[in-house]
Amino acid sequence: MIVVAAVLRGTQKKLVRQAMLPAISFSLVSRTLLAPPTNEAVSELRAEIGPLSGRSSKFGTDACLRRYLVARNWNVDKAKKMLQETLKWRAAYKPEEIRWNEVAHEGETGKASRANFHDLCGRTVLIMRPGKQNTSSGEGNVRHLVYLLENSILNLGEGQEQMTWLVDFTGWTLNTNISIKTIRDIIYIFQNHYPERLAISILYNPPKFFESIWKAIRYFLDPRTTQKLKFIYPNNKESLAFMKSSFDVENLPTEFGGKATLQYDHEEFSRLMAQDDVKTARFWGLDDQRPRKITNGAFQG
Repeated sequence: MIVVAAVLRGTQKKLVRQAMLPAISFSLVSRTLLAPPTNEAVSELRAEIGPLSGRSSKFGTDACLRRYLVARNWNVDKAKKMLQETLKWRAAYKPEEIRWNEVAHEGETGKASRANFHDLCGRTVLIMRPGKQNTSSGEGNVRHLVYLLENSILNLGEGQEQMTWLVDFTGWTLNTNISIKTIRDIIYIFQNHYPERLAISILYNPPKFFESIWKAIRYFLDPRTTQKLKFIYPNNKESLAFMKSSFDVENLPTEFGGKATLQYDHEEFSRLMAQDDVKTARFWGLDDQRPRKITNGAFQG
């Protein structure tokens, strides 16, 4: 037990040191999306993938192609392969057709939700609270998160392509953790089918025993994603300064060192998702634009 305690203390010190590193610039990742040779590479990639039709043409904008190029370091062949795999996945999985009534039960505790505030760069913020995990269904957790990713993208402001994740570890234990397989599936989908959609993921006050989980998770992360993870500790001055430089503390929940109150209201969030489902259907040209009645946080046709 003494050896284990020593290892955990060493781990905590290592993570704190990481938190004390110079803060990641929130504009750094966005600038990489504008790196040359943007226009030439996008044109070349579009010529390689050929004409797109239907929803694929709606998805495959120049901005989309640029994100895939950035994710593959401007290698057109690799970006083409990555994009083609995403188009096949979207055709089969149909993420744009997932509706809140299908995943509402996963969100009853507020374990993941879109925030009602943005970071100081105007990005959509997705709040995750793994301590409020309420189901054991791997597929259910994946579909719930995919829905929220699509919803967050739908709500990005003009000129924004990326989102910010706030992960609150309050109440998180090994008993509330989802399986490594589910974590791996989520990472695979996010990295391969939503490239360059993440600006930064803030891991707020992870417990000491998170190190063992982190080692397993890090194995599945590519270097670009790893660079976007930021460990934050409430008793660390550099961490506090980083949060103040990234968010308006008046809007930031107290769980993340701000002054606002975070109270997840499942009924209210469901109403917002009902409105957004109509917007989603309209955007993709689907025929389910009829508002739905809400019963116990889920929509009825």
